[in-house]
Amino acid sequence: MDVHWEEHGWEELAPGVGRRRLPRWDATVGVVAGEDGVLLFDTGSSVREGAELHAQVRSLLGGRRVTHVALSHLHFDHVLGTAAFAGAAVYGPSGMPELLAGGADELYEDAVREGAEPAESAAAVQLLEPPARVVAGELTLDLGGRRVLLANAGPGHTGHDLAMLAPGYPGVVFCGDLVEESGEPQAGPDADPAGWPAALDRLLALGGSDALYVPGHGEVVDAVFVRAQRDALAARFGVS
Repeated sequence: MDVHWEEHGWEELAPGVGRRRLPRWDATVGVVAGEDGVLLFDTGSSVREGAELHAQVRSLLGGRRVTHVALSHLHFDHVLGTAAFAGAAVYGPSGMPELLAGGADELYEDAVREGAEPAESAAAVQLLEPPARVVAGELTLDLGGRRVLLANAGPGHTGHDLAMLAPGYPGVVFCGDLVEESGEPQAGPDADPAGWPAALDRLLALGGSDALYVPGHGEVVDAVFVRAQRDALAARFGVS
C-alpha cells in the first residue's frame, strides 16, 4: 500500500520506515512496518500522546495496529505513552525493568520538573509496566518481509540505551538520545560519560558510513555528524 507520510506529519526515511518529531520536547519516535507487524520506537511523553501516535500510525497504515514497541531509555518523553499500546510486545534494554522498579517516583518528578501535567504524568507512570522482553546484546525481529535489529548500545546517555537498525540502503539507525542534533547532548545524573563515546562507536559499527542516523531530538544526521559528536563527547568528558 502507498503510505502518504507527510500528510500525517511524518517523514519517510526508507520504504516502510518513518519518523515523527513530537511537539513540546521535540522527542523523536520511529515506525517500521512489515507485512505481519508494525514496530514503534519510543512512545511519547504521556498516555494521551501515545494514543494520538497510535491513531496516526493506524491512519498511515490502513488501520493496522502497533504490534511491537521498543523503548530507547527510561526518560519520560520517550516512554510514558507506552500504556496506549496494549497488547504490543514491549522491548527495552537490559536493566530497564530494575531501573523502573526503583525509580518510578524519579520518573514522575522529572516529567513534572520539565513542565508535564502532574496528574497526567502520575497516571502514565502508574500504568507504565517494565518491558517484558529485554535486550542484553542484539536481537533481530522479523516483522514479515522486513527485519529490524535491536541493539543494547549503552551505557551512555543513561545506564541503559537501546538503538534500532532498520536495514536497507541506506540503513536507518534510531539512536535515542545517544545522539542529539537540536542541541548539545544532555548528560543528566543517570548518564555514563565514560561509556558514551564507546556507545557511539557501536552505533557507527551498526549502521556504517552510509546509514541515516535518527537522533532522539533534532534532524536526521549522517555518520560524519555522529563521529564528530562522539569526538566532542570524548573531549568533554576526558575519555578516549
